[in-house]
Amino acid sequence: REGWTVVQEYFDAAASGATTLQRPGFQALMRDAGQCDVVVAESLDRLSRDQEDTAALFKRLSFISVRIVTLSEGEIGHLHVGLKGTMNALFLKDLADKTRRGLRGRIEAGKSGGGLCYGYRVVRTLGEHGLRTGERAIEPAEAAVVVRIFRDFVSGVSPKAIAKQLNAEGVPGPGGGTWGPSTIHGHAGRGTGVLNNE
Repeated sequence: REGWTVVQEYFDAAASGATTLQRPGFQALMRDAGQCDVVVAESLDRLSRDQEDTAALFKRLSFISVRIVTLSEGEIGHLHVGLKGTMNALFLKDLADKTRRGLRGRIEAGKSGGGLCYGYRVVRTLGEHGLRTGERAIEPAEAAVVVRIFRDFVSGVSPKAIAKQLNAEGVPGPGGGTWGPSTIHGHAGRGTGVLNNE
């Protein structure tokens, strides 16, 4: 519609707008910004929801005479950065509060708050309201490894020696990787839910 030539497209699929500095697509955009005249996005919060990052992005692009144009707000100016940046920051805070409340409710109901610890598997069941998640069941083969780690650690074997032995035997670690002292310490030093449920 504008007659502009698309020089490059950048994507950060399934990445939070709150983590601007960790998004490779955003970082690539910043590296290449001097090669274009306009950065186009669906809305300002697609670039970042962090107020400081939004202001920094606007300042850097303005310095090299690159405009930001979004489908929902049009050309971005100082007013957009101030107001939308504040609104986006408030949205993030509200979302974080709701997420914490939701996780707390799941935990109080005896379900997992997220993540999958070594020694467990995800249990999905079909209920009257659809697919239910958040349940965990002990994975017997992995649980046996956790019990072994605890026994070895309590008997005085160092985490490094335990990891070395597990790797020598070809026992797959968390995520199918190898064992290291920090992995062992995570199980034996702080404990896991596996032993608490047996």
